[in-house]
Amino acid sequence: MADEANRAAFVELQGRMIETTGKIKQLQAQMRSKEGEKKRAYLTLEELRQLPDNTNTYKTPKSLLLSEQEQKFNDSESAIASMQTSKEYLEKQLAEVENNIKELLQQDPGLARQILSMTVQ
Repeated sequence: MADEANRAAFVELQGRMIETTGKIKQLQAQMRSKEGEKKRAYLTLEELRQLPDNTNTYKTPKSLLLSEQEQKFNDSESAIASMQTSKEYLEKQLAEVENNIKELLQQDPGLARQILSMTVQ
């Protein structure tokens, strides 16, 4: 009975670990995307700042385009900060799940042997 309960607990923990790892990878991809947006906005701002103030750009007056790019840059920074906080939280969750799996396997060496035998086959 305890053996079956431990096996079920392991499967649940394994599922949580896979899910959390997937969320971390997805968040990392989103962070890379936002980093790219931030860099593009920064580079655009640097180029725009070199132009005279009365320059008309392809879209709008320079001042409006500068404002738009500054907003994109700031939005990207805040989004990255928020994602970093979420990533840290998920990494803590992952560490907790990993510790729970270790504890479970230490409590039930038979379960550990079963898992090892399934992966070796």
